[in-house]
Amino acid sequence: MRVLVASTGGAGHFNPLLPFVEAFTRRGDQVLLVVPPELWSTVETTGHPFRIGAAPPEDELAPIWERFPTAPPEEAAILANREIFGRLSTAAMLPALEDACREWQPDLVLREPCEYASAVAASRAGIPHAQVAISLADIEASSLALAAPALEAYGNQIVEQLSASPYLTRFPASLDPSPIGATRRFREAAAPRREPLPDWWDGDAAPLVYVTFGSVTGGLSIATQAYRAALDAVDGLPARVLLTVGRDTDASALGRVPANVHVEAWVPQGDVLGEAALVVCHGGSGTTFGTLAAGVPLVVVPMFADQPANARQISAAGAGVVVDPAPGSDAASRIGPGDAPRIRAAIESVLADHSYRRAAQRIADEMRALPDIDELIPDLLPDEHAADRR
Repeated sequence: MRVLVASTGGAGHFNPLLPFVEAFTRRGDQVLLVVPPELWSTVETTGHPFRIGAAPPEDELAPIWERFPTAPPEEAAILANREIFGRLSTAAMLPALEDACREWQPDLVLREPCEYASAVAASRAGIPHAQVAISLADIEASSLALAAPALEAYGNQIVEQLSASPYLTRFPASLDPSPIGATRRFREAAAPRREPLPDWWDGDAAPLVYVTFGSVTGGLSIATQAYRAALDAVDGLPARVLLTVGRDTDASALGRVPANVHVEAWVPQGDVLGEAALVVCHGGSGTTFGTLAAGVPLVVVPMFADQPANARQISAAGAGVVVDPAPGSDAASRIGPGDAPRIRAAIESVLADHSYRRAAQRIADEMRALPDIDELIPDLLPDEHAADRR
């Protein structure tokens, strides 16, 4: 069987697709990755065949991204879902995806929910398509509703098709009571055994606190003040601290780095979570639910997009503490050095109170009890591959 896998840019969008790529490969299926230019180096390392589509025009995209992190939440949601994903990204990627569907003739298209061009191409070619969640189901459903005005121009009742396509999620029902009828939950394969982190702290055995604000924040105007707040919050904390800032941030611009902190551009999340006592993050779905799958509690400092919703779920589950923007702060100062004392207090609270780790471990147990991906795949196969369901 041939499976075309499509994603928008960003690790948080592409990475949830990888366990399915691996599962299809184990079955002996052929996989073709179709992604935008920013994921070129990422897909190249997978060893799978790939095609690179086009990026949206920079003169249209850049002003939207610049407005995004400081816009009011309702406006930011429209900018991201309708203008970027629904309009610009779909138009840019559609030619490459239509070519791939016509020339390669996949039996199934698998996409992440913000990648709409592959669903349009699949619909036009009569190919079944399914989506792998990157966020909570409520968020995904509302994102599609926001994108709908931009997508309706593609006809073929594409919005209705997107709503009805199989929705595959690794998030447990206790945190994500999905309103999407075709929801199917799965567990990812156990991560391979990791090597210990390098001894960046000269033999210190204090608890490890991992601080990350994801792969997007580093490229935004708020990045420096966000990382500075984190550094001030952990200064002198009786813990080893690993801060990752992404490849778009100049670490030298952050100022003084406390003695207990080591800064890296990027470290594989799985390498860190096996040792971490606590994760301080922005609430992005990849970081948040990867952390919970490892049974590690969180301090969440939400900034934009789905992050406040994820943070509320974590708090309600007792698996972490949320540090919301200070009352009266404007959007441009959503997180800054003035927030450091509140972040510090949250970190100390979670480290001292073991109930947060117990709650995170309960969620991890629920996630481990879900069916594995290999059990899910046969239900996605088109009729001509019915024999594979046996």
